[in-house]
Amino acid sequence: MSEIVKSQDRTWEVVAHLSSLSMLVGVPFGNILGPLVVWLLKRGDSPSFDAHGKEALNFQISVMLYLLIATAVTAGLMLIVIGILLVPLLIVAVIVVPMLDLIFVVIAAVKASKGEFYRYPLTLRLIS
Repeated sequence: MSEIVKSQDRTWEVVAHLSSLSMLVGVPFGNILGPLVVWLLKRGDSPSFDAHGKEALNFQISVMLYLLIATAVTAGLMLIVIGILLVPLLIVAVIVVPMLDLIFVVIAAVKASKGEFYRYPLTLRLIS
């Protein structure tokens, strides 16, 4: 019986990470809403799931904040012309960051399926 529970916990841990990919199918803010909904529904079931859910949610919030800050800085600097030089960097960031996000989410999901915990890089630990 406990093996079934562990298997279900692992499945939900994987879902917590992969739910952030709902953004790719057109769900607005799905990268944050997916892990948030899964975490809120299942966080009390096990400490392990709670940790995975928080990690996935913190990473997605961090990625969103990094892109928003980069956009705001570029837009603000465009008012004094220097920001125009940053537009190509912002375009590269908007292309590269989601690709890295996908790679890290897949790595975390694979690790979760093996019963391991994955700490995303450059993550702000906003939810603890």
